[in-house]
Amino acid sequence: MDTAAAFAAQPDDAPGTPALHLVGTDPEQLFVTRLRSSANHFAAAAGATSAVVREAVPPARHRRSRCRVVLRWEDGAESDVTFLGPARRGGLAGPAALATSTSGFDVAIQQWLTEGRPESPLWLVPDEDSPAGTAVDVAAWLST
Repeated sequence: MDTAAAFAAQPDDAPGTPALHLVGTDPEQLFVTRLRSSANHFAAAAGATSAVVREAVPPARHRRSRCRVVLRWEDGAESDVTFLGPARRGGLAGPAALATSTSGFDVAIQQWLTEGRPESPLWLVPDEDSPAGTAVDVAAWLST
């Protein structure tokens, strides 16, 4: 394996924090790592003091991608939000399928948080795996 190509640097989130380096090229693991490393950006977008990505699931042909974010506010309160992304597109295989299915998922989550966490039946969908019982359908939100 070409180790130079296997390293992917992530941006520093705080001064003095070393860059995160990933060894490997597994697209599913890179997807998970990208979402988890976006936690500080999610917190900043929402105006929260911190955020943790509790769940990050890459898409598959039979399953949509998902990201569960817990935001902590200054008063200690927490908000638990689940996001649903697209399923892996049919007809494509391997890293190309994952890339087209997940491109911009983290950015769309940040956008939704920046816009004040809007709620609407157009994009809030039932989700039995979510603690709140609903999830934000990112594709539906972006299409409005």
